[in-house]
Amino acid sequence: MSEFKELLKARTREAEEIIRKYLPEEKGHQRLIMEAMNYSMNAGGKRLRPLLMMESCRLFGGDIREAEPFMAAIEMIHTSSLIHDDLPCMDNDRFRRGKESTWAKFGEDFGVLAGDALIVEAFAAAAKGILASAHPERAGRAMGILAEKTGIYGMIGGQVVDVQLTNQPIPKDKLDFIYRLKTGALLEASMMIGAVLAGAGEEQQEKMSGIALNAGLAFQIRDDILDVTSSQEVLGKPVGSDEKNCKTTYVTLEGIDAAKEEAARLCEAAVSALGSLGGKNEFLEQLLLMLAAREK
Repeated sequence: MSEFKELLKARTREAEEIIRKYLPEEKGHQRLIMEAMNYSMNAGGKRLRPLLMMESCRLFGGDIREAEPFMAAIEMIHTSSLIHDDLPCMDNDRFRRGKESTWAKFGEDFGVLAGDALIVEAFAAAAKGILASAHPERAGRAMGILAEKTGIYGMIGGQVVDVQLTNQPIPKDKLDFIYRLKTGALLEASMMIGAVLAGAGEEQQEKMSGIALNAGLAFQIRDDILDVTSSQEVLGKPVGSDEKNCKTTYVTLEGIDAAKEEAARLCEAAVSALGSLGGKNEFLEQLLLMLAAREK
């Protein structure tokens, strides 16, 4: 495990360096929006989605350089969702990753604009990836996945149902739907894009989609658990937010012990399916298993 932790630190630093290359330079009359974007992007975080993309590309023998613009893009989109989630009209959280949330530091108006700007910059980065790619048809397919999993059939679609059902009891099937879109869709995009850019076949891409959806559901269930059991000092964001916002979670439906078991089961299923693909990436396997055991 210590070997995995050291490799995780090294790979995270690698992802950080890649992402940094795509951040806007803070200059011009509109400099404040760049500052807000970079503040949010540099606030920390696990860089899980870029890591999953990078390792999925490695799994199929791809060139990591093909994935770099998409790694930056997926992290920009993820960060935009966190900025918007924290807004007063959404979860109304003043802290994220141990710092003031974007709207709390720059104002609600710039919170909205920074989140919007990061989504646009994400697709600008992906477009650069298409132009620079040795396989533009793969990169074009990757951009399509990015758009689909970000939009109304992905992350935003999940957010819509989540907001609609706030202050209402949510049955398990609808909760699964919300989690698989709101959280799982970007993890699915990460792993599918990595596979596509490496030249994986359609059947392999489909398997990666299923692996990522299980991983995404496990990740969100663990988030539900940590919202009850952890602290703001450890998580870097307020705990008890789900109860404050009257949200149904896996913990409220199933209890903590059952939620832990379900998260572990989903991660183990994801790793088992990964083994059926024929390639070998032990670091990716450990990364998936970590989702059910993480502490922040």
